[in-house]
Amino acid sequence: MNRVFVLSKDKKILAPCKSARARILLTQKRAAVFRRYPFTIIMKDETKGEVTQKIEHKIDPGQDTSGHALVSHFKRGNVVIFKMNLKHRGFQIKKNLLSRKTIRRNRRSRKTRYREARFLNRRKPEGWLPPSVLHIVQTNLTWANRFQKIANITDIHV
Repeated sequence: MNRVFVLSKDKKILAPCKSARARILLTQKRAAVFRRYPFTIIMKDETKGEVTQKIEHKIDPGQDTSGHALVSHFKRGNVVIFKMNLKHRGFQIKKNLLSRKTIRRNRRSRKTRYREARFLNRRKPEGWLPPSVLHIVQTNLTWANRFQKIANITDIHV
């Protein structure tokens, strides 16, 4: 069951609440919608003290999709606060780059005197990753940073 993330009036992280509690806060106009996905509310009135939970962010990286789960530990067991599958665009990026490459090669193979052949003039920099793999890494990092802004993330497990 997904929980609703809660921020205080001054955008400090509070403990996630159940969706029924968030619905009550919204209808009483004590909170407003801060973000639609992941659903986050921001309190309009002052809160008493810091009420936070320690949450683990678990990532299952994959080629097509990556799984993200936020898990909170209680005395009675672990509770999944939020989970999602993130579909990557790796194959689409590869296909677009291949089509760009084909068009460029066709343009350079024409017999025009003003366009000289270009090859052997590029080296890949240190730590280079293919664009499709780089996209996967960057989207996972982006979502990890987003979750850190709305939840008290203590550990990240990959």
